[in-house]
Amino acid sequence: MVLPEQSSSKLLVVDDMPDNLFLMEAILGDVDEYDLDCVDNGEAALASIEDAIPDLILLDIMMPNMTGYEVTRRIRENKSLPHIPIILVTAHEELSAESAKRVGADGLIYKPFDIQAVLSRIEDTLQQKKRQKKGEYELCC
Repeated sequence: MVLPEQSSSKLLVVDDMPDNLFLMEAILGDVDEYDLDCVDNGEAALASIEDAIPDLILLDIMMPNMTGYEVTRRIRENKSLPHIPIILVTAHEELSAESAKRVGADGLIYKPFDIQAVLSRIEDTLQQKKRQKKGEYELCC
């Protein structure tokens, strides 16, 4: 069974700071392969995921009311959702990629952003997801 290739990858960006959302829109908004959705809090992120499951989430850790850790936990606990790659975003250098993985995230990006590193991380994560998905179809069909 061959599934049609998706023309673009849906990215959900979650950050409570308008300047950070603006920056991510500037970096990712002009990339034809990305369909970008930006929200400014954890509750809106969870609602957005219920409406349309993204291919990848860039999720700020430090937000009021619901942290990125809590959003990640809720996504991972929802067994009706497929695995959605989550890359946590933080300005706190004391946090490690290992601590991000312990909470269920697939990676970590530090602020301030290195634009090429962000683009590479997103593309690497999306390619890994496609390889895993393709492997699942090859095994089942």
